[in-house]
Amino acid sequence: MNTLFLATNATGSGAGGNIMMIALLIFAGAFMYFGAIRPQKKQQQQRMAMMDKLKKGDKVVLVDGLHAKIDSINEADKTVVVDADGIYLTFSRMAVRQVLEPSSTEVKAEDTTETAEADSKEETTKED
Repeated sequence: MNTLFLATNATGSGAGGNIMMIALLIFAGAFMYFGAIRPQKKQQQQRMAMMDKLKKGDKVVLVDGLHAKIDSINEADKTVVVDADGIYLTFSRMAVRQVLEPSSTEVKAEDTTETAEADSKEETTKED
């Protein structure tokens, strides 16, 4: 580091070199903030929002790759009990990596069930 300052002093641009060094450090700090720290904070906020939206019946993938369905959520201990084909396991909520979207066949099945229930309610009210 001293040789750098000696080299700049020998060329006669002592004050200009120091200003350039400070500008370079400011640029490097800004690059680190906008390139690494800020995106990581956004990703962490999205993950926490996902954790808050967990509910019973959600299909999830855990950090170890286990695919399961949430059976219950304990807010006090921040744990979830998952059902993996009849085997109930307790994990920390942070172990949930991803919430899977319901497949289109499951959504259609739920829609037809809701439609059938609504039709049966209408029929019973018409009969009365």
